[in-house]
Amino acid sequence: MSAKKRNLDQIKLLEVPIVVLLAERSMRVSEFLSIAPGAIIELPKTSEAELELLVNNRVIGSGTAVKVGENFGLKLSFVGDATERLDAATQGEAGSVDDAEAEALAAAMLSGQL
Repeated sequence: MSAKKRNLDQIKLLEVPIVVLLAERSMRVSEFLSIAPGAIIELPKTSEAELELLVNNRVIGSGTAVKVGENFGLKLSFVGDATERLDAATQGEAGSVDDAEAEALAAAMLSGQL
C-alpha cells in the first residue's frame, strides 16, 4: 500500500465538526445580559438566504435549509473543491497534510485512483 493511500485512509477516519451557520450579529454586552428565555434575537439575514457550511470553522460550501422528515437539512448549492475540503478537514489535526500533499491526494481522489 502506498504512503498516499495510507494517508488518505487515515484522513478518511478523522471526525470533523460540521456547522451550518444561520447568521451572525453583534450585540452590546448590556443587550446580551438582558436576554432571557423566550427572547427573540433578530438576525440580519432573510429566511431564504443561503447558509454557510463550515468544517473546522472554515467555509467549504453553502446551501438552503430544508426539512427532512422531522429534522432540518442543508441542500447544497455550492461545495468547494476537494483540495479545499481536505485542507479544512485536516486543519490542526496531528495527521494534517501540507498543500502539495493535499493537492495530490485530492487529484487522486477525483481521478478515482484512491
